[in-house]
Amino acid sequence: MRTYTFHVNGMHCKACVVLTESELSDVPAVSKAKSSLANHTVEVTGEFGDKEVEQVARDLSEVLKPHGYTLSLEKQQHSVNWADFNLALPIAAGFIALFIVLQKLGIVNLVTTADVSYSTAFVIGLIASVSTCMAVVGGLVLSMSANFAKEGDKVRPQVLFHIGRLVSFFVLGGAVGAVGSAFQFGAVGTFVLGVLVGVVMLILGLNLLDIFPWAKRLQPTLPRSIGKHVHRLKNINHTLTPLLIGVATFFLPCGFTQSMQLYTLSIGNVTTGAFLMLSFALGTLPVLALVSFSSFGISNKARSGVFFKTAGLVVLFFGMFNIINSLVAIGFISPLFSF
Repeated sequence: MRTYTFHVNGMHCKACVVLTESELSDVPAVSKAKSSLANHTVEVTGEFGDKEVEQVARDLSEVLKPHGYTLSLEKQQHSVNWADFNLALPIAAGFIALFIVLQKLGIVNLVTTADVSYSTAFVIGLIASVSTCMAVVGGLVLSMSANFAKEGDKVRPQVLFHIGRLVSFFVLGGAVGAVGSAFQFGAVGTFVLGVLVGVVMLILGLNLLDIFPWAKRLQPTLPRSIGKHVHRLKNINHTLTPLLIGVATFFLPCGFTQSMQLYTLSIGNVTTGAFLMLSFALGTLPVLALVSFSSFGISNKARSGVFFKTAGLVVLFFGMFNIINSLVAIGFISPLFSF
């Protein structure tokens, strides 16, 4: 047994920690893998024979490449392609301007945190579906697809997975709303949760911009042990496994999902909570369906720096609006964009 420490290139969030550990642990020669988001490294213990460390890094990189990661012996310096903002800024500004116009027309309501519409949840789902945090779900779908494809079963598992995901987000979204109604959050509680959702969105936006590496450490997630247990389900070729995996994605460490769950909790309404989480899941459906029914990984389809920076700016907009609207709801400031 030998232990090596490699630098992981392409790691963005805590979901990446779950995915890299899970994929490397599946390699027969590896007995243990432990990733670190703080250092962007992975410590691998296993029996590699008389291979040189460079060869071990290359072999393990081949396992992670489909998910957008590579291993190296030397740490790569973080760099920002500022030229991406030349396109990202006007695109994001146009999207935000359109959103505000639609809001004033009553199509999309962002006036108060209590009135965030299903359209807003759908848009956040679209952004989440192509963010690096969703790489863990995309990787899970691809791995599950490969396992069932070996037995000649390609379509049914994908359909069951997406059905399980949509149903679970609807049912569990209603459950989260029920918990919120049971606690009966007052004005202060609603304000605190609204600000908390806004802060989470700001952190997510900063991570998508990829300007400040330290922001990745701030992103809240569920314990990664939950993500590990969910990811291990992909190796069980049971008829209902895809359905269970789809249900379990509700608990995967995706910051966007958790911000929507927090918001649903603050609403305290079963029906609204159910349809909000369903709208979010429907937003993620097009990209995840494309991933599951094609040979392309989510991380390979959305590596455009311009896209991520555009999405980051839009998410920052959502975050700031959530905080501002929470202040409006308690009467601390006057509503913005009042004609």
